Amino acid sequence: MKLNKKKVMVTGADGFIGSHLVEALLREECEIRAFVYYNSFNSWGWLDTLSEDKKDKLDVFSGDIRDPNGVREAMKGIDVVFHLAALIGIPFSYNSPASYVDTNIKGTLNILQASRDVCVSKVLITSTSEVYGTAQYVPIDENHPKQGQSPYSATKIGADHLALSFYRSFYLPVVIVRPFNTYGPRQSARAVIPTIITQLLAGTKEIKLGSLHPTRDLVFVEDTARGFIEIAKSDETLGKEINIATGQEISIGDLAEKIKGIVNPNAVISEDLQRIRPENSEVERLLGEKKMIESLTAWKPETDLDEGLKKTVNWFDNSDNIKLYKAGVYNV
Repeated sequence: MKLNKKKVMVTGADGFIGSHLVEALLREECEIRAFVYYNSFNSWGWLDTLSEDKKDKLDVFSGDIRDPNGVREAMKGIDVVFHLAALIGIPFSYNSPASYVDTNIKGTLNILQASRDVCVSKVLITSTSEVYGTAQYVPIDENHPKQGQSPYSATKIGADHLALSFYRSFYLPVVIVRPFNTYGPRQSARAVIPTIITQLLAGTKEIKLGSLHPTRDLVFVEDTARGFIEIAKSDETLGKEINIATGQEISIGDLAEKIKGIVNPNAVISEDLQRIRPENSEVERLLGEKKMIESLTAWKPETDLDEGLKKTVNWFDNSDNIKLYKAGVYNV
């Protein structure tokens, strides 16, 4: 499928990955409807930081993914939908699991139903590597068992299976896109890399983190956005669950040491009990298999971890960007 001149909708366009995906789709010369979360401030999230010429090319729709009528209205005339809107903070899902069901499962249902109504060409549903839970074997391929180790991951498992049921029951052209741990500019402070960077840039000598031993497969956000696009372009991806992964892992402790080396080697790292997840909820190891995406598309990871971390630190080091973060507050 060629995306050039296609009418595409990105839900969660105001968020971290969504805003980068919007920029990548602009380079593909798509006609973009950016679905953003309605608020009384008329904020478009990270889209507000784009240049005026980019914003002028967007059709921004303010709505709520939980509202089926608004979603159906937004979907009119759309050829391809990239569904990224979700609640994603794992600690917050311990406090408010019902809101995750409403947003992640019912919101996905609204997208699927509306996609049937308007006969879209492709529906890309965003999953997460968290659905695998702690690795039973590595690298984790798409056949790995699903393990809901948090209310968040459980709702994403539910949304994924719901989407695949629409593929099997109604021939809806669905594909599940499963990024591993994406990082980069604009990521929220609830994620570990911004947590480390913002504390270091604030001059904090003791960097407070949760568990240091778990490992993650880290994907730079521009590579993740390209992954979405290459999966959308391929005619071989329908009905499949597809990882976006690098096939490399690093522990949180070693990751923190890398970032320290860039910002302040003299800082010390400590575990903060407030930030440690319940024992059976912590995903101990994530290391993704990337054979499927590389066999079905032209995608390969292009940004290695050292380069990606430097780009991310440089972005946060801009005074206009760092002021948006509260370095001294634990963001769930």
